Amino acid sequence: QVFTFNTVEIKVQPSVKVKNGAPMSIVCHADISKSTDFQLKHNFTIFKDDKLVFMTVSDKRDAQYEISMARSSDTGEYECTVEAGGKTKSSNSLHVWVTGMTKPILTAEKKEVLEGEVVKLRCELPEEVPPLHFFFRKIKMNSTPKEKHVFEPYRNFSVVEFSVEEGDNILQFDCFGRRNVKLEFESSVHSNKTLVTVREPFIKPTLNAKPSSNITEGDRIQFECSTVVARMRGIEIILQKNKTILNSVRDERLLKYSAVATLEDSGEYLCKVEQGRASKTTKLNVVVSELFPKPILAASMSKLDENKELTLNCSISVFRKANFSILRKNSNGDIWLTNSRNLTMRVNVNDTGSYICKAEVKGIVKESKPVRINVYAPVSKPTLSVVSGLPEVVLGKPLRLICHSVMGTPPITFTFYKGNEVKKRVTNDTYATFLDENIRQNDKRGYKCDARNSHSSGMKTSNILNITVIVPIRNASLGSIPYGEVEDGSETAFLCSVKEGSWPIHFRIFRKTDREVLVFEKSENADRVIWHKKTMNRQDTGTYYCMASNKANVDVKSHPITISVILAAWQKGVIAAFVLIPIAGAVTLTLWWFLCKKKKGNECSALATNLTSEKLTRQHNDGDYYSG
Repeated sequence: QVFTFNTVEIKVQPSVKVKNGAPMSIVCHADISKSTDFQLKHNFTIFKDDKLVFMTVSDKRDAQYEISMARSSDTGEYECTVEAGGKTKSSNSLHVWVTGMTKPILTAEKKEVLEGEVVKLRCELPEEVPPLHFFFRKIKMNSTPKEKHVFEPYRNFSVVEFSVEEGDNILQFDCFGRRNVKLEFESSVHSNKTLVTVREPFIKPTLNAKPSSNITEGDRIQFECSTVVARMRGIEIILQKNKTILNSVRDERLLKYSAVATLEDSGEYLCKVEQGRASKTTKLNVVVSELFPKPILAASMSKLDENKELTLNCSISVFRKANFSILRKNSNGDIWLTNSRNLTMRVNVNDTGSYICKAEVKGIVKESKPVRINVYAPVSKPTLSVVSGLPEVVLGKPLRLICHSVMGTPPITFTFYKGNEVKKRVTNDTYATFLDENIRQNDKRGYKCDARNSHSSGMKTSNILNITVIVPIRNASLGSIPYGEVEDGSETAFLCSVKEGSWPIHFRIFRKTDREVLVFEKSENADRVIWHKKTMNRQDTGTYYCMASNKANVDVKSHPITISVILAAWQKGVIAAFVLIPIAGAVTLTLWWFLCKKKKGNECSALATNLTSEKLTRQHNDGDYYSG
């Protein structure tokens, strides 16, 4: 009894796309080859989306899973597995799509609501499997429906809230669902329409202006805003203009507000009634006519010298009966000057500022545009100086000058000159600076500045400032006479010089052996200095160099020279004498001994013995004598 699975197949009847509510069958077929005709039990298992949905045992090679009314939840991937005689074979997967979704069910928490409240809705797709998309619609007469979308990944229903707004009376709501099948969206039909009735908690407010909405400034205007309310608790009435709250009342049906009308009171007024979430508004446009125009302040002069006379005049065109006053503006409050339309005064610099006038008619006060008055004190003679202090500059470095006037009303215009050439103009309060970056070595032009403001006295000029240009040191060198080798005890002259540099120049000579030692230092109004070293000794051997500096504060170092102190000629002679005389004596003695030996041996021996004895017994009285 040998058998083998050829294939296992799965198919859907009538097709892989089935309408919602129609019957469908999932058929599993096993194709098996046998060696003989024998009975074989088959275990059929059908899976949907990897979950077991059907199982049967049969001696037939086919099994059928019947679904009498297909639903969208039956959409999915189906697969069949057959087991027989210890062998198992599975089919390929097959996608089945049950088209058409069930009709959703919509319910409303309340059938009747007040304006400002919310309507809570629940939409359910009872036979659908999440994830699902829900769409809710609020339908109002003669307007486009408002729609809300909710995605539900884990349940087949959704809940939303719609706010009830002013003007809503009879509302209808419905919903529909949508699902995603193989990257395609499928939508359900719309649910039943649910009707919700809206009641007003209060009526739209009434806003009136008394005596009229068209009045003249100076008249008193009164606003009244009222409403009819079903429940007084929590009611609030607010009066606004340009989003500014003018007055408000709580738990009352009527609001009153009055004021003396001005031109600024023209515009749109809004009365708003609020209770909970409900809100209703009414608007009223008010026009306030001008009683009289703004006054005009005129000045005899806007710029004048101190101690001069200033006249101010305040007037109103085509209107003369008014209470006038003239004031000077101040950050801490305007300063009153006179209760008249005219003012004449002798001014000083403290009177500089902005002036206004005010006119009053029937309690309405109007203010003119400010008039700026500038009073000038003359500038004092400016002083010109170098910012760093001394009137000098290093060649190649910039020169910064400052021009300053102690007295004078700003703004002051400063002008800088180099010679007779204008270099810069600056307008500032009391001083100005100038940077000259073009300094030349032989530039003899002096600097000056002048200062002026709007005072009639005109310009003041500083004294001429002459600047010393300091040339930095360049190319220091060191030499000596004699050069190189110097006899012990002799005199040596060292010469340190520079190629260029402003006087005075500070010269320093250093000797370097195992450490550096300053051996000479001097300042000279010259480009060189000579140092006479009277007596040289062996300790003066070493490397010498010089350094030069001036007011440019740059040290310039020369190349080093090497000085060797050697023995003097007489010292060499003394040494030679001490060395050669003993050698000559020894040679003479040896020669004498040799000749004596030839002639008389015994006499020489005795004489030698005596000489030796005498040398050994002689006392060391002579300090310069050494035995042996």
